Amino acid sequence: MTSLSQLFLTFLRIGLLSFGGPAAQIALLHREIVEDRGWLTERQYLQALSFCMLLPGPEAMQLATWVGWRLRGTLGGLIAGGLFVLPGALVIAGLALAYASFGARPEVTGLMLGVKATVIALVAQALLRLGRKVLTRRGAPLIALAAFAALYVLHLPFPLVVGAAALVGWLGTPATPAGELHPVPAPVTDRLWVWPLWVGLWFAPMVLAALAGQDLLYDIGMLFSKLAVFSFGGAYAVLAWLAQEAVTARGWLEPAQMADALGLAETTPGPLILVTQFVGMITGFAAGGWPLALAAGAMVLWVTFIPCFLWIFAFAPHLERLLARPRLQAMLDAITAAVLGVIANLALWFALHVLFAETRMPSFGPIAPELPVLASLQPVALALTLLAALLLGPLRRSVPLTLAVTALSSYAVSLY
Repeated sequence: MTSLSQLFLTFLRIGLLSFGGPAAQIALLHREIVEDRGWLTERQYLQALSFCMLLPGPEAMQLATWVGWRLRGTLGGLIAGGLFVLPGALVIAGLALAYASFGARPEVTGLMLGVKATVIALVAQALLRLGRKVLTRRGAPLIALAAFAALYVLHLPFPLVVGAAALVGWLGTPATPAGELHPVPAPVTDRLWVWPLWVGLWFAPMVLAALAGQDLLYDIGMLFSKLAVFSFGGAYAVLAWLAQEAVTARGWLEPAQMADALGLAETTPGPLILVTQFVGMITGFAAGGWPLALAAGAMVLWVTFIPCFLWIFAFAPHLERLLARPRLQAMLDAITAAVLGVIANLALWFALHVLFAETRMPSFGPIAPELPVLASLQPVALALTLLAALLLGPLRRSVPLTLAVTALSSYAVSLY
């Protein structure tokens, strides 16, 4: 049996080295858990990965939690999942406080333009990578296009778009494929006690915030709780809704700050979804300085990752049952296709606000696309974006190196 000390040291190492987004983190977990230590077989690992991709939230963190649970039960899951997140969360906290304190200085502004340019290239790269996998599936191009139009042209809420895609997948698939039988493990009701415990933990800080009259903390908790439930498709998909809510609807952040948040999250270990912690801390700092920033960051982390533990501890014992349901798989496929449209909307949104100083939004009834003012094109931002695309694409350089090159380049330009 794997000892708790072995588990702790292994996942501390993974948490410190988990740069590069979900794909790199999943590969790191595979090397550490399957190849180097043999704690799981290849089949067990791939089954668990498929299971985690069915769940809302960061799949790499949930995979780490499942591995810990599989090896040492609930305590193992808490150790593995917690250590996967903690190092990056501490770094993000430091970056957010530094950014909130010094972000308006000219030298910081110069550095961040390169970071924003790299974000455009990164999101576009994610869009192309996902598109190659998704658009070959039946009906996927139409779902992706409809999702993009719903967000960019009609400005419909993100949960409505994802929910509609899931419904299309569910209704378009038979409940059981002809001639195919699946094993039936223990009923799901065996672990019903997990739900009241973890749901209670999930909502406890929001109840306390409401009782204490901390309206902002309560609003932050509720918004990021909804994100935790609807965050299918990874961090890039969630960011589209987060930008819609935090920037457009609530005015907590400026578009440039949202781009900065993603750029800084790309430079740290841990799940890319930690960008939400940065957003919460910047919002808290603007309203109440460092104390409220720390409280807001803690609230975001709690309501983002407590649901991840809930999904794993509630559903992990029923892995075979879940993976055997064709309608569930079809829902996931449809959601993934919609996510492609969501990421396309996000890429366009970032590009408009980084490459152009001004945008306009003509209205034609319910249709209101955001369009650039072409005369406001910023040539330096465009050149930095093309540089980032070259480094990440044909030259195959790493994300940290690309961020360093573009940030230093933009800083050098800003001196003149």
